[in-house]
Amino acid sequence: MTRLARTALSLAIVAALAAAIYAFWQKARSADLPAGIASGNGRIEATEVDVAALSGGRITAILAREGQTVRAGDVLVEMDTEQLKAQKRQADAALRRARIGVETAQSGVAQATAQRAAAEAQVEQAQAVADAARLRLARSEQLSKSATVSQQLLEDDRAHERQARAGLALAQASLAAADAGIGAAKARVVDAEAAVDAAAAAIDAVTTAIRDSSLRAPRAGRVQYQIAQVGEVVAPGGRILNIVALDDVYMTFFLPTSQAGRVRIGQEVRLVLDAAPDIAIPAAVSYVADVAQFTPKTVETTAEREKLMFRVKAQVRPALLEKYIDYVKTGLPGTAYLKIDPKVDWPPGLAKVAQ
Repeated sequence: MTRLARTALSLAIVAALAAAIYAFWQKARSADLPAGIASGNGRIEATEVDVAALSGGRITAILAREGQTVRAGDVLVEMDTEQLKAQKRQADAALRRARIGVETAQSGVAQATAQRAAAEAQVEQAQAVADAARLRLARSEQLSKSATVSQQLLEDDRAHERQARAGLALAQASLAAADAGIGAAKARVVDAEAAVDAAAAAIDAVTTAIRDSSLRAPRAGRVQYQIAQVGEVVAPGGRILNIVALDDVYMTFFLPTSQAGRVRIGQEVRLVLDAAPDIAIPAAVSYVADVAQFTPKTVETTAEREKLMFRVKAQVRPALLEKYIDYVKTGLPGTAYLKIDPKVDWPPGLAKVAQ
């Protein structure tokens, strides 16, 4: 047998021995529990949040390091904003141009209103001329019956009356055109005001994009790992940092049907970590699966692997997490204990809890 083979065999024997010792310890530990207390193996987990770019761009600075604790709202990443600033200057110019357009359109309304007033005066003048011509023609026609006026004068009066009526019609047409001009001028004002609103909205959009280029922590937590580097160009939605939220820490474990059916939401749970076996961490049941499932391979007991189990989630109180936030770590293995019989007292090893 080669040296490498002997080393591999030795490691396999050590691993098997360790697993056997751990399984025996777990079995002995469970045997010491009162009948009304259930237990399940699990690991400390927490909600993970990705800090990602809302829009594509180049990373100019990463202000948080892996392992650093951050508060909600802290700036973690800065994205390049030169192009966005240029777009904002362009939008500012468009807004100024649109406002000038509104002033020009309003001047057009004033001009059209003045033209209408002039057209209305012309209508009144033409109406007076037409009325005078009609009366004169009526007199001439009356006098022509007694041959008091000449035929030539009568014909001249008739021509003047027709000319006056034509002038009145022309003045009325000018008045209608002036009304239409006012309507068109007011429409141009509305269009110019809409252009102002569009330019203002464009400025708001660019301003928001510039503000969103400073990526902030969505919630308090610890930077777990960095995905992208300074100088890299990321696509919209590209992940840069991963944060584990330390205000939402829990342990997921599995219970058989006979025990899971007696668990209620909010029920007290005691978590004991392998790293600190002398301290029980208080928690509460926040979730019980409504569908049974096979126990995952991480559960060490062979007999339980063959059973259908229900997933249970025990959440640690946020106030306790805040007090010990520097010591909170995910991935730590441990055991969750809960009383399925409320009349049973906690055993001495679980009676003392972290405060």
